[in-house]
Amino acid sequence: MAESPGLRERKKLRTRHALIEAALRLFVEKGYEETTLAEIAAAVDISPRTFFSYFATKEDVIFFDSQARLDRALAMLAERRPGETVAELMLRVVENSLDWAATPDDEAMGLTAARVHLIMSVPALQARTLHVLVDSQRRLAEALHRAHPEELDLVEAFALVGALLGAPTITAMALLDRGDPPDQVWTAARQALDIAVQGLRWVGSPYRP
Repeated sequence: MAESPGLRERKKLRTRHALIEAALRLFVEKGYEETTLAEIAAAVDISPRTFFSYFATKEDVIFFDSQARLDRALAMLAERRPGETVAELMLRVVENSLDWAATPDDEAMGLTAARVHLIMSVPALQARTLHVLVDSQRRLAEALHRAHPEELDLVEAFALVGALLGAPTITAMALLDRGDPPDQVWTAARQALDIAVQGLRWVGSPYRP
């Protein structure tokens, strides 16, 4: 009997989850550079050729959710609520992103701290991280400005996105890399976001300086 599309998709999703978990564990145990694609594939009993059906490179495994996060944030920016300021809109986007990152059953299977440590310590991953952070913030700021040019200019959009997204991101990454417990990390990230918000109340306001 042929598999239904729904069953095939669930199997593919399980395999993708398994590849992410196996890759992260191998990177931690053996080292990122020392781990091969063949070893990752073998850990979940698939061929190296099948690996490429899920990821183009082993680097892509580390950044498995980057595009999905960006797409979700861009979609939320397009759904501004009545009476919501641009600062409140961006704050809602960032809070949603934090909630997603802090969810215990995400694709990383509880290996968030290991993932962050790799990102912070492997030169190739550091370069990719910088690209992902800068590119995502640029695209979000440009989208925000395009949608609301009468309320904030491009510089204000970059400042708003950089402050609200940058503050909790660097806080969470630094504390996870240090080994702090996840619950304390996400509490601190939200505290960093609150601090950033205090200096941005004027953005999108007719009373801005």
